[in-house]
Amino acid sequence: MIAIEGHAQERTITISAPQEMQENGFLTFLLPRFKLKHGVRVNVTAPNTKADVVLAQEGAVDIFSKDAVTYRLAWQDSNPQARKFADWLRSDIGLRTVLSFKIDGKPPYSKATEVLVATPQVSLAGNVARGREASLRACGRCHVVGEVNRMNGIGSTPSFAVLRALTGWQEKFETFYILNPHPSFTIVLDVTLPFDAARPPPIVPIKVTLNELEDIVAFVAAMAPANLGAPIQHQ
Repeated sequence: MIAIEGHAQERTITISAPQEMQENGFLTFLLPRFKLKHGVRVNVTAPNTKADVVLAQEGAVDIFSKDAVTYRLAWQDSNPQARKFADWLRSDIGLRTVLSFKIDGKPPYSKATEVLVATPQVSLAGNVARGREASLRACGRCHVVGEVNRMNGIGSTPSFAVLRALTGWQEKFETFYILNPHPSFTIVLDVTLPFDAARPPPIVPIKVTLNELEDIVAFVAAMAPANLGAPIQHQ
């Protein structure tokens, strides 16, 4: 069962990582996605300094590689938030997040050795009522969010109830802004880059915060999936 609760006091850990990852945008890409998943903020410290989590060429567990270099992870197992980050980064979702990071259209990091662990149970931190409001504002112009806008969505766009029936619906909602067609008109504050002034979005952009995205996921989690009578076939 998924527990849904209001925003709790923010939890914070520190990570020490190579300077390269601090400069090439990787940590800016990675850490907000972990925060969205688990409500834990990760602050970055200088390489080779004491931290709750250390990502370096030496460590306890191989995580991913770049060229001939393998990066490894070490963490304070007595710290539950550091352990949660280590579990997430070693999970299938964490690895897919690492591999989805790109520089000039190419992923710099690749899978190292088999380090996957079972994905831990997630306790959603969002607020259902706020998620309903955020969904209507940000998504209601295209998607049917519920009865409140049942006649206002675009016919070819799936409703939230249909999306809720998909396998892996939660990850799809959490990463919707990288799934077409959303990147061309969506801004997630502190996560996505601003639009090029010379190439404005084709429609009025959608702007959401990470907290609003957490609320939207909580709202969808509390929604009954659409009963379509058969498993959904999608590509």
